[in-house]
Amino acid sequence: MGMEKYTVKAYIRPDGSLGIRNYVAIIPVDDLSNTAAMGVAKLIRGTVAIPHPYGRLQFGKDLDLMFHILSGTGANPNVYGAIVIGIEDNWANKVADGIARTGKPVYVYSIEGNGDLKTIEMAARKAKELVQEASEQQRTEVDLSGFVFSIKCGESDTTSGLASNPATGYAVDKFIDLGNTVMFGETSELTGAEDIVAERIPDPALRDKFWRIYREYTGFIESQGVDLLGSQPTEGNIKGGISTIEEKALGNIQKLGTKPITCVLDYLDPLPKGKGQLCFVNTSSAGAEAVTLFAAKGSVMHLFTTGQGNVVGHPIIPVIKISANPKTVKAMSEHIDVDVSDLLQLKIDLKEAGERIFQYALKVINGRLTAAEVLQHDEFSPIKLYISA
Repeated sequence: MGMEKYTVKAYIRPDGSLGIRNYVAIIPVDDLSNTAAMGVAKLIRGTVAIPHPYGRLQFGKDLDLMFHILSGTGANPNVYGAIVIGIEDNWANKVADGIARTGKPVYVYSIEGNGDLKTIEMAARKAKELVQEASEQQRTEVDLSGFVFSIKCGESDTTSGLASNPATGYAVDKFIDLGNTVMFGETSELTGAEDIVAERIPDPALRDKFWRIYREYTGFIESQGVDLLGSQPTEGNIKGGISTIEEKALGNIQKLGTKPITCVLDYLDPLPKGKGQLCFVNTSSAGAEAVTLFAAKGSVMHLFTTGQGNVVGHPIIPVIKISANPKTVKAMSEHIDVDVSDLLQLKIDLKEAGERIFQYALKVINGRLTAAEVLQHDEFSPIKLYISA
């Protein structure tokens, strides 16, 4: 018997990508443009401003990564169109060009020579038009195939590796079998399980690439001569009973499911088109940084497991919180979307817990808001590689 077919309702973008939200994004290129971007968002309902602290005097790979994240965020399938605001127009146009390649509408406004007030007025008038256009977009019934999702854990504890991560792994396998792409990362948090991850990469060239990325990342950490205890594992991890990074990693990889890893991406690599992919992405282990990069590479929904309780969200992609810790589920109930603590108590089996996550994800794909969305957790945190010039 073949895999059961599922249909969902999604927004089909001009480039064929599938979105599950329909935002008009107001993207400041640099820290100086945050005020204007937020000014537009305050005036125009239906827009989402994405302020951040970077974008001035970055250089090299760090600057390229910033452009990659900003353009990728505007290009995300959950975005109908974008307004890009910069202190000057050269960098703003570069970000906009990356968005325009998807075929969606994007407009650029610069503050130099105009000032905030005139810039806000011009951008707000155009944003109003885009929001009204976006409001006419209709969801189309499509097969649950060709979507891009991502996964991460945060504030992990012993319940994560024992229950919520394996249950998420079940859902990941199912999404991939149906023809969807799932991204994972947390490069340094693979320490102690990096050999297991590498063995799941059948392509020797991709396996070598993974090892290069992993060794470069962990090698830099080691070169600083620091003790990561308190950072990896975090204080929350330690409080939850995880004593070493190796323990954390072995629990972490349970959420990858069982499929081969067929895609290995460094910071600036675009996500290859394809179906049924499990992709490693070089990311930090910080929740907001990882989700921000996943969204920039095209993820439209994120599965986030937590033990001690993590509240991270994102401006344009829904983040589903999953927990198997009964104390956390009770104490932080407003943040938890899927409770699988009964798996830890052996009241249900792994399949039932995984199906619970999968079925909730279907609701979110079809429009249900996650706890993080309702609670306005809009964390956007671009990765910064080194000091500015």
